[in-house]
Amino acid sequence: MQYRLHIDIPLGPNENTAIYKSNLLVQEFLNCHCDSLNEKYDVEEFNYRLGHDADRQKSNYLDKNENGHVSNKKTKVIIT
Repeated sequence: MQYRLHIDIPLGPNENTAIYKSNLLVQEFLNCHCDSLNEKYDVEEFNYRLGHDADRQKSNYLDKNENGHVSNKKTKVIIT
């Protein structure tokens, strides 16, 4: 078992805007900190998802199929 860092960032009530902001935030984070994550903190990968307060399941609104159904799998980033 490990400890994990969970970060909760409110992104507003509009799903499309929240998806857009989520992608920008992760991209910005990786552009600024990707090199130091592995070197300084020994972090080789991380997972994230976009959830909704009204959805009691651990849905990931960043992972939708062609029918509009969301998955419960987190998006994974592997740092090389």
